[in-house]
Amino acid sequence: MRTCECDDARTDLVQKKRRYRPGTLALKEIRRFQKTTDLLIRKMPFARLVRIIVLACARVREISNELSPEPLRYTAESLLALQEATEDFLVHLFEDCNLCAIHAKRVTIMPKDLQLARRIRGPIYGVAAY
Repeated sequence: MRTCECDDARTDLVQKKRRYRPGTLALKEIRRFQKTTDLLIRKMPFARLVRIIVLACARVREISNELSPEPLRYTAESLLALQEATEDFLVHLFEDCNLCAIHAKRVTIMPKDLQLARRIRGPIYGVAAY
C-alpha cells in the first residue's frame, strides 16, 4: 500500500491551537484596553439609555404637576460628551473599587467594595445616597 505525500502535507498544515496559562490572556486584554483611548460602550445603546433616563425624569416631573416637556432632541456632540463623562466616571469608580478589594487582601471586587468606594467619595462624587 502506498502512502500519499499529500496526507503528510495536510498534517503539517493543521496545528494545535496554542494554550495559554490561566490569566495570561486576561493580562494581555487589560494591557490592550489600557493603551487605547477609544470609547468602550457602544454609541446606540448608550443613546437609548440616555433617552430612557430622560423620559423617566420627565414622568417624575409630570407627576409632581410641573409642565410636561416636549420630547428632547440631542446633538451627536452632546451624547458623545455624556458618554465620555460616563466612561471616565466608571473607570475611576472601578479603580477605587479595585483599591478597596486590594486593601481587603482580595483580588476579586465585590459589591461591598463598590459601596465602600462610593461612600468614601462622598455624596458629590458618589452621585447617589449610600
